[in-house]
Amino acid sequence: MLDDKSVLITGGTGSFGRQCVRTILERFRPRRLIVLSRDELKQYEMAQEFPHDCMRFFLGDVRDRERLMQALRGVDFVIHAAALKQVPAAEYNPTECIKTNIHGAENVVHAALANEVERVVALSTDKAANPINLYGATKLCSDKLFIAANNFAGGHRTRFTVVRYGNVVGSRGSVVPLFKKRIAQGCDHLPITDRRMTRFWITLQQGVDFVLQGMRRMHGGEIFVPKIPSVKVVDVATAMAPHLPQKVIGIRPGEKLHETMCPADDAHLTLEFADHFVIQPTIQFAGFADFAVNALGEKGKPVEPDFEYQSGRNPHFLSCEEISALNHLAGL
Repeated sequence: MLDDKSVLITGGTGSFGRQCVRTILERFRPRRLIVLSRDELKQYEMAQEFPHDCMRFFLGDVRDRERLMQALRGVDFVIHAAALKQVPAAEYNPTECIKTNIHGAENVVHAALANEVERVVALSTDKAANPINLYGATKLCSDKLFIAANNFAGGHRTRFTVVRYGNVVGSRGSVVPLFKKRIAQGCDHLPITDRRMTRFWITLQQGVDFVLQGMRRMHGGEIFVPKIPSVKVVDVATAMAPHLPQKVIGIRPGEKLHETMCPADDAHLTLEFADHFVIQPTIQFAGFADFAVNALGEKGKPVEPDFEYQSGRNPHFLSCEEISALNHLAGL
């Protein structure tokens, strides 16, 4: 799919971007693989790690539409991973979060259309479903922008889709590196925000694979949601340090007890496939697509009217042993 194509990843020096670059280089032979980000040190480090002729590094910010217009020239595929993701930081710095997550998304849409990019896959989050924090609200707005972009694409060939998944094991800001650091420092307990808390759980490689598969499956306008397990945060702590007591410190600003990826209010739009769900767009496009059959020919079926995909009611929970095995797989 990506052989002899130009691919650009916004926020490409982040956890997802690095793994995505590694995966694309292993599986495909792109003409150009472009990393767009603000961090020149991380770009320098990536250039040493991936000394491939196809690699290009663009210093820039998704807030800067003119720079995006330059970066997307001749690009066939865009993976939009750039975002401000820290929930408490977004609560304290709302305008900065809005500038990156909403205005940045709008800039990506305009630059992609202007440069006749073929496909754009935007990364979302479970926090965008029934959001209670600013980060989730900005990502919901971003999702809506990318979905609606298919409607005003007009004669352009560009199609946009969204991929939504849960907490990534070991990514920056996740609880696993925090616990690992405290254990290495010889702490006498692990902090737990609430003993009832659950989260969806996915590895970085699984996330990358799902995004690349979504690029193949997409019609444009849908939200792809993987079927993944849940974990209890207390089980994560137990799996990592069974010898340490746990201390409840209270929920952080903007934090939920459980996360949702397919809200009940969208049940009438949700289709179930073998290993994922698809949330169909709420608006109709000029060129109607049958989302029950994706571009690979895989077929889905409507879910029950009251269906909700929520981490606390997920039929698949990981045991402490399975959490340990997944952490090991993720190199943690």
